[in-house]
Amino acid sequence: MAVFVLVHGAYHGGWCWRRVAGPLRERGHTVHTPTLTGLGDRAHLLTAEAGLHTMIDDVVGVFEAGQWEQAIIVGHSFGALPTLGALPRIAHHIARVVILDGIVVPAGSSGFSGLDEVAVAERKKAAAAHDGLSIPPPPAEFFGVTKPDDVEWVTRRLTPHPLRSYLEPLPPFDGPLDAGLPVVYLRCTEPVFPGVATSAAFARAQGWTCRDIPAAHDAMITHPDRVVAELSEIAKDAVGPEM
Repeated sequence: MAVFVLVHGAYHGGWCWRRVAGPLRERGHTVHTPTLTGLGDRAHLLTAEAGLHTMIDDVVGVFEAGQWEQAIIVGHSFGALPTLGALPRIAHHIARVVILDGIVVPAGSSGFSGLDEVAVAERKKAAAAHDGLSIPPPPAEFFGVTKPDDVEWVTRRLTPHPLRSYLEPLPPFDGPLDAGLPVVYLRCTEPVFPGVATSAAFARAQGWTCRDIPAAHDAMITHPDRVVAELSEIAKDAVGPEM
């Protein structure tokens, strides 16, 4: 059985993994769904200092507390950045890295560097008009969520995202971006999400395994069965078959 640590993306929280975490646990896996500082149920911790480096510390803290040896870490969307940023400090705990339709940029680059200039300008303008510290969430439909019940469920839970986390660069690494670990990049294709459009090509250039999922960007909400199937297969390859 595997230990999964599922890291959510921008505006979300650990809540977004509910439809994936349950089935994985039913299969015998251990699943942790931490919420990054300033978001979700930790939105009250938003400050001017809460940025990408804070979120990297969040991820590292989960692993330091767990002390696992063969865990699988999954970073969705923006969550790929704190996932990758944490790898040099937690590599000894990791069996596989999974990036689910995530933003991937070189070490030393910021999350904004992975977006086009128009998107960056819009988010900075929105943050300035809001509170200067965070970017208000877009509609749930922006993430490919279309069913009315799902739209309502997601909309009630989305929270503003710390602006600083997009401005701070990934820390420079002494080694490769993946810290020498095997990485699987899962690209969601129905439709392709503009915010990560160039990341799959970057992932291929790193030599990572890349697969497409016919699902929306928030696949863990819109197509949880497909995400569970992919993660179960990755776990089987990483730590052995389910009991």
